[in-house]
Amino acid sequence: MEVSYKKLWKLLIDKDMKKKDLQAKAGISWTSVTKLSKGENVSMEVLMKVCKVLECNIGDIMDLIPEEGDTNGELKEE
Repeated sequence: MEVSYKKLWKLLIDKDMKKKDLQAKAGISWTSVTKLSKGENVSMEVLMKVCKVLECNIGDIMDLIPEEGDTNGELKEE
């Protein structure tokens, strides 16, 4: 499965915030912000800090996107 943070970026626009504002207010590293920007995995702790600052739930900032060929929804081991 892939992760999409498009909802997060839309929410930041709605709240008139920039990525650097989110980084400072949530107390997360710039590395974590970069990973979010690239759609990479980040820790649950980072996601919880973002949700706390934005006063939202995790489903408000991200979506899980099934990869092509995932017909039955099972997770593949890497």
